[in-house]
This record gives sequence, structure tokens and C-alpha cells, in this order.
Amino acid sequence: MMKDSTIQVICGPGKGKTASALGRGISALIHGKNVIMVQFLKGSMDSDNMEVLKRLEPEFKLFRFEKSPVVFDQLSEEETRINIRNGLNFSKKVLVTGECDILILDEILGILDEGILTLEELCALIGQARQSEAELIMTGTVYPAALDEWVDEVTKLQTRFE
Repeated sequence: MMKDSTIQVICGPGKGKTASALGRGISALIHGKNVIMVQFLKGSMDSDNMEVLKRLEPEFKLFRFEKSPVVFDQLSEEETRINIRNGLNFSKKVLVTGECDILILDEILGILDEGILTLEELCALIGQARQSEAELIMTGTVYPAALDEWVDEVTKLQTRFE
């Protein structure tokens, strides 16, 4: 029986994209699946949040690609690009080795939007997820229409303003 290799995107200007992806990951744990979340473009996470997520290991693993505890914005642009590239290479390795059932790439659309990742590279990563039969969840603010033919489901979050 083939595993589900759904490609999902959670995007939009609204708040809650990461929380929604985390929720989907935690739901997957209930069904006995392994989840790996890779975060890009995130500042330092407070220790309480990290502690809660650590309790979900080894079934749910979170990887953040930042060299030091300094906030993301304080890294040089070159360091940032190297960290992001390391995160992308790690994500590819996870898909090739079949380490997880679900791979969450948090803010990957942000690095696409900033030109650190090309659309071709992202589509190749999506293709790799389909081959490995892993479910892929990607988040970010800006969703490029060019991804329409590559993804199965797009959830757009919109925050209502008073």
C-alpha cells in the first residue's frame, strides 16, 4: 500500500502558520507517524517552547539552522545564507533517507521570496518528497502561483483587522 505523499502549503499574511503546521505534525504523532520540522528565517525560540517540543522527541524532531543563540537579524547575510543552505541540504537528506513520514519546512516560502532558494530547487525538493512518499508541509507568507501544479492543498491564513 502506498503511503500518502500529500504536499501542503500553509501561507498568507495572517498569524498562526507555524502553529498550524505544528498542529498537523502533532496530529500525525497520534497516528504513529514520525515528524521532522525544519525552521528557516526564525529568531531565537524561547526555552519554554523548546522544552515542550523536546518532550515530543524522538517522534517529533525540530531543527533550526542558526549558528548562535543571537536573534536571526543579527547574523550576517552570508552566515544566514550558509545556515539556510545547510537546512535545505539537511531537508534533502531526510527525504532521501526516509527518516520521517512528515517533513515540515517552516518559512521555506520566505527563503524562496527572498531569492535564497530558487523555484526550481523548491520544485525538485517537492519531487523528492513525492518519491520518498513523505508528506510535505511548507509555510510562508507569499505563495507563488507557479507552485499550483506541484502542491495538493493550500491553506491561506488571513488575520482580520479591527
